[in-house]
Amino acid sequence: MNSIYNYTLEELGNYFISIGDKKFRAIQIFEWLYRSRVNSFDEMTNVPKKAIVHLKENFTMDLLTLERLQVSSDGTRKYLFKLSDGHFIESVLMRHNYGNSICVTSEVGCNMGCAFCASGELGCVRRLTLEEMVLQVLTVQKDLDKEGSRITNVVVMGIGEPFDNYDVLLKFLTVINYAKGLEIGARHITVSTCGIVPKIKEFAEFPLQINLALSLHAPTNELRNKLMKINKAYPIEEVMEAIKYYYDKTNRRVTFEYILLHGINDTKDCAKELIKLIRGMNVYVNLIPYNEVSTKPFKTTPHIEAEEFFSILHKAGINVTLRMEHGSDIDAACGQLRAKRMREDINDL
Repeated sequence: MNSIYNYTLEELGNYFISIGDKKFRAIQIFEWLYRSRVNSFDEMTNVPKKAIVHLKENFTMDLLTLERLQVSSDGTRKYLFKLSDGHFIESVLMRHNYGNSICVTSEVGCNMGCAFCASGELGCVRRLTLEEMVLQVLTVQKDLDKEGSRITNVVVMGIGEPFDNYDVLLKFLTVINYAKGLEIGARHITVSTCGIVPKIKEFAEFPLQINLALSLHAPTNELRNKLMKINKAYPIEEVMEAIKYYYDKTNRRVTFEYILLHGINDTKDCAKELIKLIRGMNVYVNLIPYNEVSTKPFKTTPHIEAEEFFSILHKAGINVTLRMEHGSDIDAACGQLRAKRMREDINDL
């Protein structure tokens, strides 16, 4: 049986029409699933009994299996979920002064192969389904329901390249934004990409006002080629052209994510090259402290040096922030908890 969470509102409406029911049945069910967050079809009290029987015979509404939960002293929660086929994915809940933000995974593993990231160490196994993406948000929201709070922001920046799972990604964005469901505002949702140029341009046509972030991490082709394999397919010049196209189409400012790697991309020369690259563009630079990975040689930039890098950009008139560290006392790096759990399985053999 298929999961009820594998449908957008439009798809579910068309399904009910196809079986001789009313299209508005989908609206009723979506409200029960995402607003009331029920755990069974029998709790949908305004849905006719005949429809309930049909739902129970044709759909499941199972949640993700929580394999492990790590809670940081700063309130960050890292969820390791086990999927129905035995694979693992991660989601991270971060506490901010403006609300609760969840970082969502889009694939089991990643093919981007960024040198500093744990997510792609074993490559991409498969893309996630709509159900598996939506349930990350819904499962964590049900956890927050216990304390009377809600997810206010969603970032698709977890394991995987979101634009490699493009069709499912668009459905996911539509489902979590639905006004009678989770109702997460489009401007509170951000999708991050390593720089897949054709998809950046295609995403400019998406009607919802979703934020776009570019994982830049280096200001020159020479350095970015060493850190990010994707740059060999889409060099910086092509990525910048695509970002300009996106801005011209949407009038929405793009965020450039820049993880600071000590002695690699955090030098004064790198700061000056970054200024040269983006000066005159309506972009926003988010400097991110590196969460160290035991299997990688990279180290986090000391805070005082990170502030110096920030200051160089700021004095040049660049819109820039230095992100606070989150979850530094747990397996905070993207893909690290998943990789650790998989190594446990190998050691048990």
